[in-house]
Amino acid sequence: MLRLYNTQIRDKQDFLPLEEGKVRMYVCGPTVYNYFHLGNARPFITYDTLRRYLEFSGYQVTYVQNFTDIDDKMINRARAEKTSIGELAERFIREYFIDADALNIRRASIHPRATETIPTIIAIIETLVDKGFAYEAEDGVYFDVSRMPDYGKLSRHNLDELASGGRELAGDEAGKRSPLDFALWKKKKEDEPAWPSPWGEGRPGWHIECSAMIKQHLGDTIDIHGGGQDLVFPHHENEIAQSESANGKPFVRYWLHNGFINVDQEKMSKSTGNFFTVRDLAGQFPYLVLRFFMLGSHYRMPINFSTELLQAAENGWNRIRTCLENLAFVAQNATGQADVASAEAAQQLSEAIRRAEADFVRAMDDDLNTADALAAIFELVRAANTAAAVPGLPAASLENASAALLKLLDVLGLDPQGLDERDAVPPDVLALVEARAKAKQARNFKLADELRAQIQARGFVVADTPQGPKVSRQ
Repeated sequence: MLRLYNTQIRDKQDFLPLEEGKVRMYVCGPTVYNYFHLGNARPFITYDTLRRYLEFSGYQVTYVQNFTDIDDKMINRARAEKTSIGELAERFIREYFIDADALNIRRASIHPRATETIPTIIAIIETLVDKGFAYEAEDGVYFDVSRMPDYGKLSRHNLDELASGGRELAGDEAGKRSPLDFALWKKKKEDEPAWPSPWGEGRPGWHIECSAMIKQHLGDTIDIHGGGQDLVFPHHENEIAQSESANGKPFVRYWLHNGFINVDQEKMSKSTGNFFTVRDLAGQFPYLVLRFFMLGSHYRMPINFSTELLQAAENGWNRIRTCLENLAFVAQNATGQADVASAEAAQQLSEAIRRAEADFVRAMDDDLNTADALAAIFELVRAANTAAAVPGLPAASLENASAALLKLLDVLGLDPQGLDERDAVPPDVLALVEARAKAKQARNFKLADELRAQIQARGFVVADTPQGPKVSRQ
């Protein structure tokens, strides 16, 4: 059974959705004012993988990931570029999908936008005001944290301690009764986009946007809410406060939070400037190498970024792809006759497939342990490579191993058949391979060696196999 670490209880729990066989899942998406960086990519990849595994396990998943298309960052970027908020959002939503698609992040069931959810946002705020959980101030409407006795139950923050150091939380917000109270609605300022409301023209606060999108598309109570650790407080804490106060029902059953990506042991973020956009990194490494890099660590653990670690991830990913290429090549060209040795190898490979599949499921059931799941895949790669070298091994055995690998990789969102254009063997290299094969047949080994050197100079290697020459990138 799948067990997930629930941030709210600080422990793993058996996963039991509210409705049998169905999962309602929400993940905080990007603020669409820029390309997303590697730190943003981690939750996108993590929860896409969880969704894939839930579906692999037989669940019907309704997956919602939002776009924050109105906030201070959006306003400031639009001003700087002398464009509208809407045009800026459209641009970077398009750019998001370019990178997300290349990372093999599947489209969500629904991608709502904050600006499309204004009526629901206003309705929730009205309910909170009517119930006495919110109040109107000079510059907006605020949630009264003191009215919620269990505020802090997700982050385990102590209200008194927060209040004592809360001056910096107040910012430039006027009329708040407490520095801990947070904005639900911000009254219009000059040159800012605004919508009509019972409290005058304005725009929503950040926290209420997610609560409204969840309510509108998934209901009052959902199974899973995911995001980065930096969202535990105040964002997710405030979501709980406003949603449960308005609806009178539990908000989220399982809270999941992924760890940070660090650069030189410091959290990667746009605010500190020590970040790398996925778009920039994709100029150095294939997108799926970036995904593979993420999955090599448990999602709750921090990852330290370096070019060397990405290079190691690329080597590991290429090892899997090379195995699959070899299996296809040997199976296609298999001509040997089966014997006792090949029959024994086929049996061992079949057992390795069963063992890898069981180990994979065991790892993923243990709080989405993708690192151990990849270890199970590599064990199957090792067994498959060993079996492929046995003459006379039935093609069906090799095809079964390939199918098993592809099935498990698909759960992780790793598609070895979605080749990066840099992996394609150019026609001139293929011509050199063919010329070298003819030179060897003519026993002109000097020419064959010269042609091999030319192939290597172009970044490829050629291997002589019983089935013929096989070329691949170095």
